[in-house]
Amino acid sequence: MTLPQMEEWVVSIGQPRFRARQLWKWLYKTDKWASSFEEMTDLSKAFRAALADEAVVDALAINRVHQAADGTRKITFRLPGDEPGASAGIIESVLIPAPGRTTLCVSSQLGCALNCQFCLTAKMGLRRHLTVGEIVDQVVQTRRHFEAEAHISNVVFMGMGEPLHNIHAVLPAVDTLLHGDGLNMSHNKVTVSTSGLVPEIRRFARESKANLAVSLNASTDEVRSWIMPINRKYPLSSLMGVLREEFPRGNAGRTQAKVFFEYVMLRGVNDSLDDARRILRLTAGVPCKINLIHFNVHAGSEFTPSDRATMLAFQDFLVRKGMTVTIRESRGDDEMAACGQLGQPGDRPSPPRMRVPTAFEHAVDGEAVRAASSARRRPGPPTVRVGDTAAVSDQEGAVAAASTT
Repeated sequence: MTLPQMEEWVVSIGQPRFRARQLWKWLYKTDKWASSFEEMTDLSKAFRAALADEAVVDALAINRVHQAADGTRKITFRLPGDEPGASAGIIESVLIPAPGRTTLCVSSQLGCALNCQFCLTAKMGLRRHLTVGEIVDQVVQTRRHFEAEAHISNVVFMGMGEPLHNIHAVLPAVDTLLHGDGLNMSHNKVTVSTSGLVPEIRRFARESKANLAVSLNASTDEVRSWIMPINRKYPLSSLMGVLREEFPRGNAGRTQAKVFFEYVMLRGVNDSLDDARRILRLTAGVPCKINLIHFNVHAGSEFTPSDRATMLAFQDFLVRKGMTVTIRESRGDDEMAACGQLGQPGDRPSPPRMRVPTAFEHAVDGEAVRAASSARRRPGPPTVRVGDTAAVSDQEGAVAAASTT
């Protein structure tokens, strides 16, 4: 909950309003991150007892930590179930050390409704949204356990889920990360990524102080509608239109000169120099930086990563035209911790795969496509209307048995 909500809550249980700020600092202030109410020694014993009766400190429980060869850690958390000790599912965060910074990649949903074809999380469908507490607790618990080794300097909402599909929780979660009496992160060090929900982009740009990144991944509507079905609702013209309107940002108490575009490179699909030329035209008038991302393979995927030479040629073309373009190195892929590899679909039916345009059949794995065609004939998870940020129904959200790593 936010600090104002916490103030209202402590008053509702018969405590003075100022107790909320004391509690807030114990939960979120650097070097505190209390794991129990008993640690909160400047609170009265009576108040601590009342807290223990009414609330819990942690919204999540650490399930397992996977250590990759490059130092990346994938941390899996159990979501609380309806019964004591039960779990409603497993979410994943990734701690990524690098020279001069350490980044935590957090999840905003259990699964995802948007069915991006290159992403493992999409194969889960949307099982439920995370609460504000469940989002923030990924940061708090990771700091509590690993801060002594590496200070978390950056947080990116690029884990499981589409953050702006859960905007009602993501906005206050970001505010909690930035709060001066709490986690006190710089707004320049927190980035929220979206696949392109246009109304929510506009709202985020006007209400949040955090950075915005957009997962672009194609230079034409044909390809983007195939690999990112949200494009059928918000095509490239609509997406670029809202970005031209909102950038550079100079509201909500922050500035962001350029939007960050993420571009996953798929061999024979979106990695030609013709694609690069179209990107140049497409982004005209949008202040931006482009981050090229190596596609990280997962079981059942029909795509192949672009080779290094192709990525360098793509980058070089755009740089020579005056664009800022970087290549994101793959991290943690030996532990399924890299971009696009999070989640455990389990044995539930996956959402239907999109039909491959005829012009691109040569670029995908035929066996995987045939398997996808078979999957289309099996019932998948119920359709979730994009834009509905209310709690998902029991059928969609109650995970009876957690998928373990």
